[in-house]
Amino acid sequence: MLAIMNPQNLTLSCEFFPPRTEQGMIKLRQVREQLQVLKPSYFSVTFGAGGSTQEKTFETVVDIQQQSNVMAAPHLSCVASTKENIYELLQAYQAKNIRRIVALRGDTPSGLRGSLGDFNYANELVSFIRESTGEHFHIEVAAYPEFHPQARSAKADLDFFQQKVEAGANSAITQYFYNADAYFSFVEECTRRGINIPIIPGIMPITNYTQLARFSETCGAEIPRWLRWRLQALEDDKASLQAFGLDVITALCERLLAGGVPGLHFYSLNQAELTLEIAKRLNLIKD
Repeated sequence: MLAIMNPQNLTLSCEFFPPRTEQGMIKLRQVREQLQVLKPSYFSVTFGAGGSTQEKTFETVVDIQQQSNVMAAPHLSCVASTKENIYELLQAYQAKNIRRIVALRGDTPSGLRGSLGDFNYANELVSFIRESTGEHFHIEVAAYPEFHPQARSAKADLDFFQQKVEAGANSAITQYFYNADAYFSFVEECTRRGINIPIIPGIMPITNYTQLARFSETCGAEIPRWLRWRLQALEDDKASLQAFGLDVITALCERLLAGGVPGLHFYSLNQAELTLEIAKRLNLIKD
């Protein structure tokens, strides 16, 4: 039996994607039951490009909210969204007593032509949520320690992040990274700008090199050369790759915790085992 041991009072959270089948939903219920040992502040649920999983996201969020003792936090994406449909979603979530939102610009769906919707940037979405619902929602936004892949410059990316904070964001979750210095440098620059909201590092367990490389190419997360080469060498040995990945992520989290991070956000990929193993190694839980 696992028992919580969290002396640092960290904010722990986990991210899921909405299952597309009933079997997937049943599996996710089992996963979240396992992860509840972390006593997470919330479980977040992603929102597909251009709203492609909107209904499934809503169903998953409501299921978490009603069937577990952990708060659910839906992602909202402004790409291809209108003020009308976002307002309807906000009202629906309020009716289900959802108190937390992850507000993102989102990915542009492939093949989309014409208007991207009523919002160009995430700060506009944050402002609209505040104007529509006041302080009902705790709003999370995205942060990019290695900078957004579409950013014109480091300064421009920080400017956009500051605009999201000034629009009403309460806290931020970072894109995953494998270089702790990038995170600490980003937070230091935010502090110099007077940005003082909690910036929670996003943690991506390593399960599959090909999948990780594809994700990283899309989102701009850097896989350091030394790590990429080691993972490539282990690509055909799943057990060894995961064991090595656990060592890498544990060491990264240890450095982050030693540096005083306010929490950890795990990109679970709808799996519990690696997140729980990392947490045990960090003494966040124990047998």
